[in-house]
Amino acid sequence: MSAFQRAPWVSASNIYEVNLRQYTREGTFSAFARELPRLKDMGIEILWFMPLQPISLEGRLGSLGSYYACSDYTAINPEFGTLEDFIHIVQQAHALGFRVIMDIVANHTGRDHRWTREHPDFYRRNHEGQFFDAHGWEDVIDLNYDNPALRQAMIDVMRFWIAQADVDGFRCDMAMLVPLDFWKEARTALDPLKSLFWLAECEEINYHEVFDATYTWKFLHRTEAFWRKEYPISGIDEVLQYYDSMFPPDAIHAYFTTNHDENSHSGSEYERLGDAAKVFAVFCCTWNGLPLIYSGQELPNVKRLKFFDKDQIEWKNEGEGDPAKWGTDYALHSFFKALLTLRKRNPALRSGDPAVVTYRLYTGVDAQCFAFTRRAAGGEVVVLLNFSGETATIPAGGLMIRGEYYDIFADTMINFSIPGKMDVGPWGYKVLEKR
Repeated sequence: MSAFQRAPWVSASNIYEVNLRQYTREGTFSAFARELPRLKDMGIEILWFMPLQPISLEGRLGSLGSYYACSDYTAINPEFGTLEDFIHIVQQAHALGFRVIMDIVANHTGRDHRWTREHPDFYRRNHEGQFFDAHGWEDVIDLNYDNPALRQAMIDVMRFWIAQADVDGFRCDMAMLVPLDFWKEARTALDPLKSLFWLAECEEINYHEVFDATYTWKFLHRTEAFWRKEYPISGIDEVLQYYDSMFPPDAIHAYFTTNHDENSHSGSEYERLGDAAKVFAVFCCTWNGLPLIYSGQELPNVKRLKFFDKDQIEWKNEGEGDPAKWGTDYALHSFFKALLTLRKRNPALRSGDPAVVTYRLYTGVDAQCFAFTRRAAGGEVVVLLNFSGETATIPAGGLMIRGEYYDIFADTMINFSIPGKMDVGPWGYKVLEKR
């Protein structure tokens, strides 16, 4: 359990990953700003910007290089705009009610980062005395956290972005490669400045001593294995039980079906999850965790985006900003809006809250249908997910629930006090809010 105080706005929130390079034709802050009203309407609350710093030239991959190989921690990649442009978009986002977090890549830098000249002692060296990366990533080199001066410099980097741009937190890349005691130092130093959100790209249990939320790679990989017919539904339960039993009771997990790594290197969620992509997206928005949505999922984007080159998301009528088209040009806008709006208004969907209880429901067709209810004072939500290509018919009384529930997608009421069967279509879903 963390010794740090979680920001009060985190538990009922959600995260949207912004791949700025691929988002618009221009790939700039000012161009992305056009999308803020649409994302606000969709229910997005936390905007996570992938790394914004200049990219090293030495060892650069592709024509534009990796976001994660920076050359200066306190500068802005001119590909995206200026520091003033970033400050302005954070101000615009705050005015609309968003929170903004930025990627911090603390384990390594690009090969020609200015610290290689100014502070070569900040880096690890191999037996030949050369800078290197322990994982074989050819465009980056590892920092040395045995050096107290490096630790202070990295904390100063994060302090810079809080002071200059008023960011609301950090998504910490490959957080488990950086010593946990450094993150404790960083959070101790920075939390007094403002209430921050700390998201770790890792699944290490003890990193919850510092971080508000961690990733769910085990879950993602199990869903992909399920789609490949390597596991039955019980295989998904197995991973969820691991999270519940091994992690602190107030731990928050970020659930996702895709992100920049998965999309570019393994394929879109439609390549990896096929017909199950949407039903797993429903799960990610309703289970005990924070939903993480990637740029273009609302389109939906079905292609792999190049990582080191310009490869824009293929929006329809990009940037027109016409609210009348949000439900058509972005086919899953209303889908995510229904889920995220429910999550915001119903206390039963808060994450990391011990006052919320989650129960698996047994349906009579459990080989097909994954069902659960989440309950808290003032709210209850029932979720039915058909993880099969056949209609799942839940017999009368199969769910053992009573009362009236609102179907958020069908916009109808269902009275479970009246006996009757219920059909959930192939790879279908129902999300029901008790009224």
